[in-house]
Amino acid sequence: MDKTISIIIPTCNEESIIAHTIQKLLALTEHSEGVEIIVSDASTDKTPDILASFPVIVCNSAKGRSIQMNSGALHANGEILYFLHADTEPPETFLNDIRSAVASGKEAGCFRMHFDDDHPLMSLFGWFTQFPLMICRGGDQSLFITRELFAMIGGFDETRLIMEDYNMISRIEQVTPFHILNSEVTTSARKYHRNGIIPLQLSFGAIHLLYALGVTQESIIQYYKKNIV
Repeated sequence: MDKTISIIIPTCNEESIIAHTIQKLLALTEHSEGVEIIVSDASTDKTPDILASFPVIVCNSAKGRSIQMNSGALHANGEILYFLHADTEPPETFLNDIRSAVASGKEAGCFRMHFDDDHPLMSLFGWFTQFPLMICRGGDQSLFITRELFAMIGGFDETRLIMEDYNMISRIEQVTPFHILNSEVTTSARKYHRNGIIPLQLSFGAIHLLYALGVTQESIIQYYKKNIV
């Protein structure tokens, strides 16, 4: 029997996109058994009202991606946890891809990624996500992990207010290899459109450097708020 999968989506004021995200997921999973969709919501807009019209589990959570993802995991029944951003769409084969990976002994990993923008630079950024380098990782690539491994490493570190996905992968790699699957998720380029492609990528590079140098979470968040909208 296929392993059960809990899809966990942290949301905060996503009223403009959440209906599309859920509709897409429901279409991809409608013929599959052993799948549940959990939305861990910290919104103050109409996101909860929109979610109420869909057959998904909604859990209210304090704001903070690590907190929200842990909250979603607490409500999950799946043997595999799959964390997905609200503006990211998984590939059509994602359930089989994840189940096959876990069946072959892969306890955690992500997908490659491309953006919903064909600009050459955006395509280049997506192309780099196939490589096993931490600087090429990001939460937009989504993340699957077995429930056992998630519990073993203690879930997401809720003291991490930023770069929580990098911290998670680092802790996973202390226990078992982290795998990049060949299929691609599609993620929104909306943040690049708001901030500009080059300026945003430079800001992300600076955040990576600050994180690698051990700069405090508070200082990195302050930099983020000053440079990224």
